[in-house]
Amino acid sequence: MKIHAMIMAGGGGTRFWPRSRKSLPKQFLSVTGGPTLLQAAYERLEGLTGSGKVWIVTGEAYRQSTLDQLSAGVVDRIVGEPIGRDTAPCVALGAALVASEDPNGVMVVTPADHVIEPVREFVRAVRAAAQLATQHPEALITFGVRPSYPATGYGYIKRGQSIEGPLGVKAWSVGGFREKPAPDVAERFFTSGDYYWNSGIFVWRAQTILDALKANKPAMFDGVTAIAKAWNTPHRQEVLAEIFPALEKISIDYAVLEKHPQVLVVEAPFSWDDVGSWLALERLNPQDKNGNTVLGNHSGLETTNCVIIGEKDRLITTIGVSDLIIIQDKNATLIAHRKEEATVKQLVDLLKTQNNGTYL
Repeated sequence: MKIHAMIMAGGGGTRFWPRSRKSLPKQFLSVTGGPTLLQAAYERLEGLTGSGKVWIVTGEAYRQSTLDQLSAGVVDRIVGEPIGRDTAPCVALGAALVASEDPNGVMVVTPADHVIEPVREFVRAVRAAAQLATQHPEALITFGVRPSYPATGYGYIKRGQSIEGPLGVKAWSVGGFREKPAPDVAERFFTSGDYYWNSGIFVWRAQTILDALKANKPAMFDGVTAIAKAWNTPHRQEVLAEIFPALEKISIDYAVLEKHPQVLVVEAPFSWDDVGSWLALERLNPQDKNGNTVLGNHSGLETTNCVIIGEKDRLITTIGVSDLIIIQDKNATLIAHRKEEATVKQLVDLLKTQNNGTYL
């Protein structure tokens, strides 16, 4: 059984502003001091699938940045979307390209901006899910992460009937999906033990997801099929530019998963963080004796429980502050209360309306 892979690397990472910018969004950054998020995602998958089996779907504007961070051998595996259309068209096109090469291929789909450890457990879980996809050829399989707190920023998956999973990995039927819940609902999900965080990582037969798209989104299926047919011809870019922008903008969850009759969830045996906001750095880096997470040049008095990020040649000083997010990067600085971490995206939208494009 061959396993293929695709990385979704088209997001703008606006919640990571000002470090994440239009010219260099979050997936091209390092959050742990090692490889960038994109490089780490690629290395995980290349070790699983072997060389030449990983597709990277990104924005056309990021094709060169993607190539710069990865090996020259991936140049023919980088798909540059003319315009972002959410995850359903992205996944659909990736599946069509995999199926055109390997009609019986099983594929893993993962975003570029996750931190996953240890890699060996990720590999074991994907191989187990691939076996499940072979045993249950009509199933769409997602990975669920056992919640460590009642998060309101994640989608949730309710588990149903237990299914025997290979390689010691636990699997369940899916009893339902729930998008970012209110705090009281999140608390109930957390304490029940029957809900997982939706990781956004999937495994399925390429043909199975295409069949599901054909049933639920026939225009999208027709569009990506036409693009895949033209992929190895001189008309590749012309067809992509003509068809892709017209595809419906919708997530793969809404387009297919929440409607499909057979969806399974594999309990992730690895640690997972989607690095969705600046507070994620607290989980990925150590704190000083005052509870501060500091990546940069900082001196402070009576400063506690802050996330402070800056360039090495710029000094950040603080006196008598707590619970702040302080991010200095190039020509912009963000100062926010930690409770407002989810509002950074709204701030970026405000900058757009004020024609402050220089800072985006």
